[in-house]
Amino acid sequence: MGEVDRLVGVYRADGGALGELRYIVGHMLGTAHCSLCDITHSWRRKPEWDAMVARLGVPFDLAHLNEMDASLAAAVAEHGAPAVFRRSGDDLVLLMDAAELDVLGGSVADFECALRVKLD
Repeated sequence: MGEVDRLVGVYRADGGALGELRYIVGHMLGTAHCSLCDITHSWRRKPEWDAMVARLGVPFDLAHLNEMDASLAAAVAEHGAPAVFRRSGDDLVLLMDAAELDVLGGSVADFECALRVKLD
């Protein structure tokens, strides 16, 4: 995979019990949407997601909006969330933005194909 220390996905939601409850209610009401959430979770984390991450052979971190370090927060401020970034040293490079994640329709298999194209 070249010069990739790790991959980082950022949800368009806050973490923690209150943040996740707020997202679930908003999702049910149609006022909250995160396509990365749809890819990684149904009611809990998808086993297909964990298998895909294992196949990648590079660490894949997932962060909520209230769990980001300063460099990741700056990248999200520039590109929005949800998003997936490649981290190499101190550099963060956008791999997939919200529009690209949306078209995947929650499919882990389609995400993996799209991600591998971006990494090649």
